This record gives sequence, C-alpha cells and structure tokens, in this order.
Amino acid sequence: MSDLFDDDNNFDKELDEEMTVSLDLDDGTTVVCSIVTIFDVNGKDYIALMPLDEEGNAASDEVWIYGYKENEEDPNEEPELIYIDDEDEYEAAADKFDEYLDSLDFEDQ
Repeated sequence: MSDLFDDDNNFDKELDEEMTVSLDLDDGTTVVCSIVTIFDVNGKDYIALMPLDEEGNAASDEVWIYGYKENEEDPNEEPELIYIDDEDEYEAAADKFDEYLDSLDFEDQ
C-alpha cells in the first residue's frame, strides 16, 4: 500500500516533490506524466497521472487513472501500471479520485 494515504483510506499526505513517470502509448509515442496521487479502493491501489507537455506543464486538465502494483518483496523494482478494463472498477477509482480532489478544495478554503 502506498504511503500517500492512511489506514482509513484518507488522503492525508502530499507528495514531497513532483514525481513523473513516462508512459509508452500504443501508437509508439511516449508521454511524461506527473504523479498526482496514489490511492486505495477496496484494497487495490490506483495511481492518478496528469500528462505533461514538453515544458513540463499540465497538457490539459485531463487525468489518467491506472491500477498500481508494487513488488513488496523488491521495493527497488519498477511499479506496474495496469490498464483498467472493467467499467465499474474504473468508476469506483474515479469516484475516489474525485473525493481526493474535493478534499484538496476543502483544505484550500
């Protein structure tokens, strides 16, 4: 489980520094994305990524959500990003991410 949320599935910690990941897309292009957060839904980890342009700025307000899996036996191994095929699973992850965004809006007030 990620360090970005507590045992109650609350988003109580922010990333200390902006971290990025490079995704190789099916069309052969590579997109650099900022890691927005890693979160849990029903015992499974998910990651929210924001695509960046060439200057490192948000390319749009679009966020991509993937399943996220770390090798607990080898923390140095690259985490696995898993495309979410199931519509209900994706909707549950998107709803949890919306809760995260709402918590940020509440903190800003």
